[in-house]
Amino acid sequence: MWGLFPLFFPLLKPAEPFEVLAHRMVWSLVAVAVALLVVRRWKWAGELLRQPRRLALIAVASAVIAVNWGAYIWAVNNDRVVEASLGYFINPLVTIAMGVLLLKERLRPVQWAAVGVGFAAVLVLTIGYGRPPWLSLVLAFSFATYGLVKKKVGLGGLESLAAETAIQFLPALAYLLWLTADGGSTFATEGPGHAVLLATTGLVTALPLVCFGAAAIRVPLSTLGLLQYLAPVFQFLLGILYFREAMPAERWAGFALVWLALTLLTADAWRSARRSARALRAETSRPSATITTGTTSAVRNADSVSSGPDPVDARP
Repeated sequence: MWGLFPLFFPLLKPAEPFEVLAHRMVWSLVAVAVALLVVRRWKWAGELLRQPRRLALIAVASAVIAVNWGAYIWAVNNDRVVEASLGYFINPLVTIAMGVLLLKERLRPVQWAAVGVGFAAVLVLTIGYGRPPWLSLVLAFSFATYGLVKKKVGLGGLESLAAETAIQFLPALAYLLWLTADGGSTFATEGPGHAVLLATTGLVTALPLVCFGAAAIRVPLSTLGLLQYLAPVFQFLLGILYFREAMPAERWAGFALVWLALTLLTADAWRSARRSARALRAETSRPSATITTGTTSAVRNADSVSSGPDPVDARP
């Protein structure tokens, strides 16, 4: 579903990207509120209101994901689907770079190599486009920042999206009311079908998130991380095959370098995960007197494996 987003947003024309973004904020809150009513999960809201620091982080996440959503909607509606997909290809590399610069994490040699190849890819694409791929970089950095903040907040997917869209709701609603008063709104002027499509933006945002949350407790984390590459792959293929966007040789070269970097990261993560699993099995097979301490050590080793960015729960 995330990979097929480029097919949805053009259906909302002639609505401008800011109007689509505002509708997405408003209707997403409605959708997640209904979902929370169904599952009866509201206790977290009272606890969150008593924690100013977490509320501030939620506000930051809300602002950053608004930038990400807005940039993505603009990209799709301005025939920049391939460039948008690049943003989500390089997002893992940006996340790793943030881990080093902001969290002082240590990288293995293969991870350093992947980051270096990713940097080279950006240089090649800058030459190819005749400018830095700003749209891709905005998408990658905004989503990486969003993931970093979400990691510190520690809320579930639905709860987090509900809190973020609750913060977005009043400014978005105020903008839509102003747009209507100014005569620029398309919600009530383009027919009932258009109005329904704009309202559906909330469901389109929430439904993949619900599926992601369901998968996260059933699928191994390494598999889940690999599956997340499907979204930019689908977006890239749509940009090339459906929207017929240009791909000169230098852009192919840049994308090839990005894919090489991701291959290095994936292979390194897979190798480290297998090594940690073997260590865990070896520890647990020792005599019972050492099982407790050994298992704890192996689990810590397994938890410390860096397999790229942690899966996060919101997309373009």
